[in-house]
Amino acid sequence: MTLKQYQSFIAVANHGSFSEAAEQTGISQPTLSRLIKQLEDELQVELIDRYHRPLQLTNVGDFFYKNLKTLLNELDTLTALTKKMGKPSPTLTIGFVPSVLYGLLPDVIELLKQQYPDLEVQLKDISSYQQIDALKSGDIDVGLGRFAFNNKQTQQVLLRNEPYVAALPIKHRLANKEVIQLNDLISETLILYHQTYLPKTTKNGVTEPLLHIFNEVGLKPHKTAQVRDLQIALGLVAAFEGVTLVPESLKTERTDKIVYKPIQQKNATTPIYLHTLADLYHPAVEQFLSVIYKIYDIRKINYSGRSLN
Repeated sequence: MTLKQYQSFIAVANHGSFSEAAEQTGISQPTLSRLIKQLEDELQVELIDRYHRPLQLTNVGDFFYKNLKTLLNELDTLTALTKKMGKPSPTLTIGFVPSVLYGLLPDVIELLKQQYPDLEVQLKDISSYQQIDALKSGDIDVGLGRFAFNNKQTQQVLLRNEPYVAALPIKHRLANKEVIQLNDLISETLILYHQTYLPKTTKNGVTEPLLHIFNEVGLKPHKTAQVRDLQIALGLVAAFEGVTLVPESLKTERTDKIVYKPIQQKNATTPIYLHTLADLYHPAVEQFLSVIYKIYDIRKINYSGRSLN
């Protein structure tokens, strides 16, 4: 069996037509038919039901198509990444979730450029889970996200656990408290803003990140409101429409209308992960991680100190 046979079969299955597949691949229709017939002979199965119009795959053909398509996509990804790693780009493309940008990322980028002036840096706003596919496709070289995952082709380094703080209207009844307990907030409207949820394996199936924090200590807010992003959530807090929890690095936002208070519960934290490929990654990723830890040292922030691999 050859790669050309596989590609010919995928083309016919995608188009549902020998003629259209031949036009798309640039292979003559007789040659295309012969390649697929050779594949069927070697597999000793019929992959295509040629007696139906439009053309259909057999049951075993449909099974083979779905799995072969996945394998060929992975092969394309591997080929592209191998070429990229063999001749690294002078640009380090960093994917990030917005909440990280409000934290120390600008300081990290500034120091990275100071220490490595020949390195170009490009930033892309991309969700934690989307970063996995973006790494595999080569769209980004490294990602900064908030959620753990398990994927053999990529690796994840926990940088630190960032505390959540309670965001309250500046004239809120709790605004003068030094420390907030989650129990103080259950009668308030809790404004939720996450678009990406935790894995479904979480305790009691609570996957919304803020509700998960309450659930971990046996609490459930009486009322919630859902918005599409964190800045809208803070806008509603400023308008006295509710309260929310945000990463500590956002406590400089809208301070004329919002007060931020530490939360007593130890579990009220949000992780920051660095994501990259497991084996082949841009050489500047090591430099990037080193600079992150330098910034943490300067700011006297506790961190994991883990290295890649």
